[in-house]
Amino acid sequence: MTDIRYEVVGSAGVITLDRPKALNALTHAMVVALDAALDQAESDENVKLVLIRGAGERGLCAGGDIAELMRATNEEARGFWEREYALNLRISRFPKPYVAIMNGIVLGGGVGISAHGSHRIVTDDTRIGMPEVSIGFVPDVGGSYLLSRAPHNLGLYLGLSGKHVGAAEAIAAQLADIFIPKDSLEAAVDTLCQTGDVNVLAEFSADPGEAFDGKIAEIEATYEGVNLDTIDQHWGTNSPVAVAVTCASIQGAKGLDLEHALARELVVSCNMHAFPDFVEGVRAMIIDKDRNPQWQPFDPTVVETMFKE
Repeated sequence: MTDIRYEVVGSAGVITLDRPKALNALTHAMVVALDAALDQAESDENVKLVLIRGAGERGLCAGGDIAELMRATNEEARGFWEREYALNLRISRFPKPYVAIMNGIVLGGGVGISAHGSHRIVTDDTRIGMPEVSIGFVPDVGGSYLLSRAPHNLGLYLGLSGKHVGAAEAIAAQLADIFIPKDSLEAAVDTLCQTGDVNVLAEFSADPGEAFDGKIAEIEATYEGVNLDTIDQHWGTNSPVAVAVTCASIQGAKGLDLEHALARELVVSCNMHAFPDFVEGVRAMIIDKDRNPQWQPFDPTVVETMFKE
């Protein structure tokens, strides 16, 4: 399998993203291989649960491979997202426990292959986020669905700011479930694989501490009632159009199930891929790294077109 390792360890089907030099960023081939690994795990009656993790010390997954998406035509990008989003939906419906080890960097597409799982583990070095607005894009992989369901407007805060947060914040925003200290993580994984019983995770869990520096009420108030008329207060250094589309996407996902949220995201992602801010954002933040993107001006009518086929 391409940059994906699958092995049965005890009673667990263990999937490892094996592209550590690229922070395990997902290519189209990896998405296909991950889906194939789930086929094996689902059909093997000896496999009681699936566990997914990333190779190396730096994290689970930094998201989709931006370089691949930059080179892709609109049609190729759509093909990648169709396959990736179908995988996200499959993970949410997987018939066996799906345990994600969300250590280190977990961004964008990395959230998509972990936060839709049934058991989501964070640890001391977890840095989770949906930072797409910083490159002129929007939270996808079911991000609109996840962020729309975060309490206290925490989803809007994370989506519009693009900030990376730690374990306590991930749990508070309902992007993760269990904090296991780093020095207990491998013992927890070993026990999980040996027993095939997700209930053993409780033996290793601990208190992650206070989330958001105790400022949840302040965040809730700041993002209450945000709309296109007040969105300029939340641009920061991010793409104004991307921030506005993200706001509309998250708010619009509140009444949708994951399947329909992903279908809506596919339309938005394809439109944003063709919008100049994506190319400019990747140039400024990833290729040239001058951190000085020249964004397109905010236009409410442009925001509306991003949701149309």
